[in-house]
Amino acid sequence: MDEIQQRRFWLIELIAYWEGRLTTTHLCEFFGISRPYASSEINRYREAHPHNLLEYRHSDKANVPSPDFQRHYIGTDVAEYLNWMAGLSARSLPTRPSCQLPNLVLRHPARNVTPQLMRPLVKAIREQRRVEVDYGSIANPDREGRIIAPHTFVNTGLRWHLRAWCEKNQQYRDFVLSRFHGEPELLDKSPRSAKGDTAWNTQITLILQPDLRLSAEQKAVLEHDYNMEGGQLRLQTRAALASYLLKEMQVNTKMLDGRPEAQQLVLVNYEDVKEWLF
Repeated sequence: MDEIQQRRFWLIELIAYWEGRLTTTHLCEFFGISRPYASSEINRYREAHPHNLLEYRHSDKANVPSPDFQRHYIGTDVAEYLNWMAGLSARSLPTRPSCQLPNLVLRHPARNVTPQLMRPLVKAIREQRRVEVDYGSIANPDREGRIIAPHTFVNTGLRWHLRAWCEKNQQYRDFVLSRFHGEPELLDKSPRSAKGDTAWNTQITLILQPDLRLSAEQKAVLEHDYNMEGGQLRLQTRAALASYLLKEMQVNTKMLDGRPEAQQLVLVNYEDVKEWLF
């Protein structure tokens, strides 16, 4: 099997496994091929792995995975699917060794997320529906049922979250994907969407600068490192994601590290943005 064919089988498997449904549109849009050709690619996959895809289901208007689906081209980490969906990664095109350079990407441990969890969540987002979930957190480790209306998957750098309206707390919140349990139950349409999420739709600017305790030479290193202008770095972000961005930048706003070399950066406009931080 050549690499192009393998890439197409990879995408077929990736979408069928995590979304629970596969259409020719997926292949047409990603590979730029015609609908008849996309259909023939799905048939080729079915011939190669006859027990993975059920026959086209008219009620779903899609090909659906069989209960005993076996992975041949994808892994078990949901990040593979979410990174592809977010455009953060894709199977690279065929290249000659002479065009490649040695490289390595630090990989985070895979989180415990199953396709049985993901499929209803994906459907809930696409159809703007409520969903009943079983969720446990550090603050409330005893798992409890709650109803949410999800609108966006969010990559915070270390892990994936689900941004959703929580009926229990009556506010939009972030839910760590790997802290859901069991299979969510799809409910009816929800009036809540991303449009009503104030923190999500509010853009704020975080102004960072080198810790004033650093020497002029040390400050210059950071200014060059982050391509600062006027000794400051201005980062625009959704208000809902500000705390995650600060954490990624290793900026502690709750306490100042005793060593300026460890602190490095400080948030200058804390008073202006503190209402959005947690």
